[in-house]
This record gives sequence, C-alpha cells and structure tokens, in this order.
Amino acid sequence: MRSQFYLETFGCQMNVVDSEQIVDLLEKTGYVRVDAPEAADLILLNTCSVREKAERKVYGHLGRFKPLKTANARLIIGVGGCVAQQEGERLLEKLPFVDLVFGTHNVHKLPEMVRCVSERQDRCLEVDFLDDGTRQNLFPTSGSRSKVASFVTIMQGCDNFCSYCIVPHVRGREVSRDSREIVKEIADLANRGVREVTLLGQNVNSYGLKEPGEISFAELLRRVHQVPGIERIRFTTSHPKDLSDELIDCFAELPKLCKHLHLPVQSGSDRILALMNRGYTRAKYLASVERLKAVCPEIRLTSDVIVGFPGETEDDFAQTLELMERVRYADVYTFLYSKRTGTSAAELADEIPAAARQERFDRMLAMQQEIGLQIWEADLGRVLPVLVEGESRQGDGQLFGRTTWNRIINFSGAAALIGQTVPVRVIRSFKNSQLGELASADPWPKGGEVIV
Repeated sequence: MRSQFYLETFGCQMNVVDSEQIVDLLEKTGYVRVDAPEAADLILLNTCSVREKAERKVYGHLGRFKPLKTANARLIIGVGGCVAQQEGERLLEKLPFVDLVFGTHNVHKLPEMVRCVSERQDRCLEVDFLDDGTRQNLFPTSGSRSKVASFVTIMQGCDNFCSYCIVPHVRGREVSRDSREIVKEIADLANRGVREVTLLGQNVNSYGLKEPGEISFAELLRRVHQVPGIERIRFTTSHPKDLSDELIDCFAELPKLCKHLHLPVQSGSDRILALMNRGYTRAKYLASVERLKAVCPEIRLTSDVIVGFPGETEDDFAQTLELMERVRYADVYTFLYSKRTGTSAAELADEIPAAARQERFDRMLAMQQEIGLQIWEADLGRVLPVLVEGESRQGDGQLFGRTTWNRIINFSGAAALIGQTVPVRVIRSFKNSQLGELASADPWPKGGEVIV
C-alpha cells in the first residue's frame, strides 16, 4: 500500500503555490494525498504568520494532531511556510510531536527531510534562506495538473520593510525570476490547456529592478500577452509606491490584462502612512487611481486597509474613510492591527483601546459593504464574459467562472464549457459572488474576452 499524506494550507496565494509544489514533490516519491489526517502517514501544515490570529490558528491545528501521533509513533508531522520560518527550532522545542520544520526557501528539500525522519528517526530543521547559487529552487515550474487558471511565481521576498509586516523576515529579500523562464512556463501551461495566468510576487511592481539587464514588469506583461492560448492575465500584489505610468498604460494597451487591480492603501492618513513606512502619500496614491481610471474607465480596484495602527487618531481614521469613499473600491480586505514581533511597529506605543479599534473596524466594514453592494448590483442584467473554471461548489449542475473583475459567478451549464469564455447574464449579486445564466450557447468572440 502506498504512503499517504494530508496537507493543510493557510495564508496567501504564495502559500497556495508552495503547496502545489509540495503535492508534486510528494507524489513523485510515491505518496498519495488524502482528505483526512486520520488516514495519513504524513501530516503537513503550510503556514502563515502575517497576523497573530493566523499564527495561533496554526498552533491550534497542530494540537489536534498530537493524539494521532500518540496512537501511531510512525506518523510524521511537519510544519512549513512562514510560521516555520519565523519560529524555526522553537517549534521543535514547543511541540515534541512535530518531526520536521521547513522554511519558505526549503520546500524543495521536503522529500529528503521526510526520508530522514522515516529512516533515521531524526527530527529535521531547514530554515536557511537560499543564496544566489541555489535560488533557482525558489521558482519551481507548475505541476502537470490540468487547470484552466494557474498561478505563476515571478519573484520572491520583499525589500520594503513596511513597519507592521513580517513578510521580509520570513520570505527573505527580493529576488526576481528570469523573464525567459517565466514566459516559457506560461507557454507550457497554455499548451496544457491553461487559459488564465496570475503572476505572483510580494511586490510585482518592482519586478526586475534589482536584476541587471532584466526587463520591467510592464514589459513582462507585454511578453506574456503574446503567448498563444493565454486569454487572461492577472497579477498580485501591487505596491502603490512602484506603480509606474508604463504599468498603468498596460491596462489600456493589453486586451488580455483583466480590468482589476488589487492596490493596498493600508491607510488614508499621511501621518500613519509614514509610520507604516509605505513610501507614498495619500495624494500620490489618489493620483495613481485617477490615472488608472482615466486610461481604463471600466477598471475595478480592491484594497487592504489596517484599522487601529498604533497612534491612529479619529482624524486619521476619518481620512481613511474619506479616501475609501472617493476611490469606491469593489472590495476591501480590512484588518485589525496585529502586532508582529520583529517588526518596527511592534516597538510603537499602542494606546488605542480594543473597543475603540473594534468600533472603527465595524464602521469601516459597514461603509465598504454598502459601496460594494452598489457596485456589484449595478451588474444586474449585464452580459459579461466569464472564463469557466470548473464545477461550482454550489452543486445542482452549476459551473463557476470569473469575470474580468475577478468576481466568482455561478451558473448552470454543461461541463463541456469548462475552459471556454462564455457570455453570462448576471441575475443576482451576493456578498462574495454572483449568480448568472448563460446568455448564449456560443463562446464569447475571440479577442473580446475582456470587453465589458
């Protein structure tokens, strides 16, 4: 009987891509993935430490597996990702039932670590950052699974050191992948049926800036645009301080580039932005938004906002609300400030009462929900191009796909439509998705996939 593994993933799209690599590596060594930890010979958690709540959740999940280890001494339990990178040996000290810990630069070492634990009964720890000679291991190519949409990592790490953010400490410094490798991988994906790619990095806008002779991110988008078979292009995450005019122009020049941009603002107050070390002002951010909407009037923006950053006053918060009302984001991911040990913001005096922080959060959420509702309900009756990705979780014979604005839409249709871009009429809008109906049995006209 083949060995079986169970994998849970927490956090961002970067962790999702890392988990895809974990699955590929383990399956190549003979493991089979299972859906229940009780059935596994190997249990792995790929973790996130961006917020304290996420880190606590990881420890809670690990505690669930301790009885399984007690019942089966040969069971191997491992922790990877950002918590593993941050905690390192402390994880092994705190949790004696954990066998291996691998950091964000060490996913490729996992099969050997598992073998070490299995054959030698040794606990393993790998959390060193890779040097220039081995950094190719940061960019594994996508596995052989057939998909309609795929993530492609174009860079790793971050050099911004925003005062609240743990990412540079757990993902390392910024490294850009060779543009020729990126385009080759995307061409291979297109040949396997992938129609949409999302280019990933902690700050894709700064792609190539540290690599002598490398092309700009805007030029990379142009080259991906030329790949036959690729119909849609997305990217995330985009730092406002590095949003160039050349990149903004791509939204007008490249029909395959989806009309959606996630542009985290974090705060609308210049004073708080400076404390956050964000590298831009309110005015610069708004000027970028105005130019985006000028070159691409149909673009929809989403954002991240932190509520209750240390020292935030009611006036600072009011400036954030005013900016949100002016920009009118389609969606905003709002977060209560979470102190992360090792960041410079952790040293700031934090005198905001928990109740006041929560009250601001609730006010912001209510305002954004109203704005979002207005934006998404304005789609009712419209016929939009939808790239069909697969069968819907809603069941009942429904399919799901996404609009150019990255909004999930569920509708009834035949499985043969998966992989096609079809016209769908929006009939209902919900908080996080839409319901539609096929407007025609014919595919959306080629070359017009993102016209809305």
